Amino acid sequence: MGSVTEEELFQMVRDFIESSESSSDSLSSPKSPRQSKSITLQEMLWNATDHEDEILDKISFYLRDIGSMIDEPKHLKNKWVVMKLKMDGYQASLCKTSWVSSIKLPKVRKFTDDYEYVDVMMNDKNSLEMTRLIVDIDFKSQFEVARPTPSYKELKDILPDIFVGNEEKLDKVISLVCTAAKKSLKKMGLHVPPWRKATYMQSKWLSKDCKKISISPTNMELGIFSDYTS
Repeated sequence: MGSVTEEELFQMVRDFIESSESSSDSLSSPKSPRQSKSITLQEMLWNATDHEDEILDKISFYLRDIGSMIDEPKHLKNKWVVMKLKMDGYQASLCKTSWVSSIKLPKVRKFTDDYEYVDVMMNDKNSLEMTRLIVDIDFKSQFEVARPTPSYKELKDILPDIFVGNEEKLDKVISLVCTAAKKSLKKMGLHVPPWRKATYMQSKWLSKDCKKISISPTNMELGIFSDYTS
């Protein structure tokens, strides 16, 4: 092997320094707040447990097989999902939350609001404890805002149509997205309505005033959905 000339040695050293600086810049370059929030939300949602993946797969299958019920109201689809889960051996229920809310008008008007979602209790294989999963089959639409900024639209589009997760995950998602919604509305010169604030959104799924409604799968007929069976 021939000896390296001084010029060649200098070029090798310069190439090494430039390569090191480029690698360092790519590792240390700060992400924009927009990128950071999107990545954080993706990590929250994609970090799913085996239980969450299992229930999501089941519900996705049920909804693909729903046929003539595709245009039915959400509460009827919720009932259908609960019945199908129970038929497959899961401990599923409808959950109806209610809470006292208020809107600031010339006079503060208080009213009771409510929301409905699906609740599934899963056996933990490694312990005797049960894992509670919250299921919402129309999750993304709950975070719509008027005239969204591009950054908020990007964040909202990451949200799944069907959410399956525990209370802790859901609380983190609500906090992140509602903070972004508030910034979006204010940037567009719009008022932040009470029903788009984090406390209101948390009340939908995380209110302690939650009534579980059990549905018997033996009564499941596609044409009979007018009344709940407690």
